[in-house]
Amino acid sequence: MSVITAPVAKPVPQVTSRAVSAPRQTKRWIDWIVTTDHKKIGIMYLVTTFVFFMLGGIEALLMRTQLATPNNTLLSGERYNELLTLHGTTMVFLFVVPVMAGFGNYFVPLMIGARDMAFPRLNALSYWLLLAGGIVFYCTLFYHPPEAGWWSYPPLSSIQYSPSGGQDAWIFLIHLTGISSLLGAINFYATIVNMRAPGMSWGRLPLFIWAILVYAILLIIALPVVAAAVTMLLTDRHFGTHWFDPTAHGSPVLWQHLFWFFGHPEVYIMVLPGFGIISEVIPVFSRKPIFGYKAIAASTAVIAFLATLVWAHHMFASPVPIVVLGFFMLSSFLIGVPTGVKIFNWISTMWRGSLVMTTSLYYAAGMIAIFLLGGITGIFLAVFPVDWQLNDTYFVVAHFHYTIFGGAVFPVLAGLYYWFPKMTGRLLNERMGKISFWFTFIGFNMTFFVQHALGLSGMVRRIYTYQPGLGWSTYNLISTIGAFILAVGIILTVINVAINYKRGALAGPDPWKGNTLEWFVPSPPPVNNFDVIPRVRSVEPMRDIRRQVERSTGVTQKTGGSERFARA
Repeated sequence: MSVITAPVAKPVPQVTSRAVSAPRQTKRWIDWIVTTDHKKIGIMYLVTTFVFFMLGGIEALLMRTQLATPNNTLLSGERYNELLTLHGTTMVFLFVVPVMAGFGNYFVPLMIGARDMAFPRLNALSYWLLLAGGIVFYCTLFYHPPEAGWWSYPPLSSIQYSPSGGQDAWIFLIHLTGISSLLGAINFYATIVNMRAPGMSWGRLPLFIWAILVYAILLIIALPVVAAAVTMLLTDRHFGTHWFDPTAHGSPVLWQHLFWFFGHPEVYIMVLPGFGIISEVIPVFSRKPIFGYKAIAASTAVIAFLATLVWAHHMFASPVPIVVLGFFMLSSFLIGVPTGVKIFNWISTMWRGSLVMTTSLYYAAGMIAIFLLGGITGIFLAVFPVDWQLNDTYFVVAHFHYTIFGGAVFPVLAGLYYWFPKMTGRLLNERMGKISFWFTFIGFNMTFFVQHALGLSGMVRRIYTYQPGLGWSTYNLISTIGAFILAVGIILTVINVAINYKRGALAGPDPWKGNTLEWFVPSPPPVNNFDVIPRVRSVEPMRDIRRQVERSTGVTQKTGGSERFARA
């Protein structure tokens, strides 16, 4: 296997593409407020969700600081529960799901050869609803944030235990972000089904597009269920109904069924677009076609189907019949098969490839390692007698973060370094990017790997302090130090973006020698994306275009600032 080191932020020559004449994009702030351009909306999604990501990270650091030593008094139990709810809700509903919509908004039309989304105004509305939901939720900081966790189980979320308006704000957040995601999902589906370039059949769709299509379908299936659940909770709190009140023949278990019927597909709503990003990054920097294109595309659909059948493995400690537990245990095992197909195919793509060691590939490889560990611990938790022992412990916290951070956040960072040149026309600094990767990778594993041991030794979730002598102190201190190292890695990426947004080396239209149509147009793309939409003849249309240019001109295209990129 040959390994090629990427150059560090050097100017690169442009790859031949069609000249595009379009009006220059204006830069007045009001243009961002009223825009229906999918690219601007995508950037607003990304910036907004990263702001919420930073807020959620600060909340996590406060919690980890509280737990660093026994009998710490930095936070009271009430404040800790509020931070826990703010952190979990922010990361799930205000970062991971909508950040994927941000990448989808920007790149779906470009990758399928469309000039915009199918419904541009609906697209803008989906963004503003997301922002409204975040503002409504964070307004609770000024009176009383919710305390019932991001899952808001009754009776903790009932009016008796949570009388403040913070819990109502959580409900309104779910409604606003849910409508936002539902409108966006409909838009993605309509765009992908109806607006593909000539020749782009279903068998030639980029794998990121397959992932966004399945992501949209899962959102359409799951969101109405959680909307119904939170509406029922709202009527329980204020209109005298008793859906979840066991004292009036209601059932808290009903909430669990409704919430997790949404919540488990939500896990794959969060990670499937990340899988799509990884499936685009790895073949480009391996200088090989993706191994098993059809298998990866099919496994995406199979994962989505199985994701709707395994929700009750979150409820193994609930009063559910053993035969039902057995069904959900076996179906949870089964979902590992298509996920394993993806991992084997990614590794096979890199095997004996001419690896170009960019920051984006670092994050892609890191994602495989971390998500694989999360999947292994998930197999343990899928065995319901084991889950009875580990339920509501830090073992589950560690598993969840390995799955979501590995399956979503690492791909987001890989996609950021991969597509930043297309969005801005500038390259990020590779040396700083790799340093940020190692801080992120090492810090994440320091934070969460030891939490498996904490869970096995009996430390439960939502505990805000503990006594010395329980064997937890060293593990918690290591976890807290790791959290701050992880934060340094994220901050380095933010600094990298801030510095190179206008000062980075010029990228040209195709700095990575990419495979898909977004690399056909200038960087950043013009308002109308394409003046001439190329005909697609394979899964790798840009490789076909480069070959056609080489045949017609006799000149081999070189990218990446060196001969090594061309030879790769």
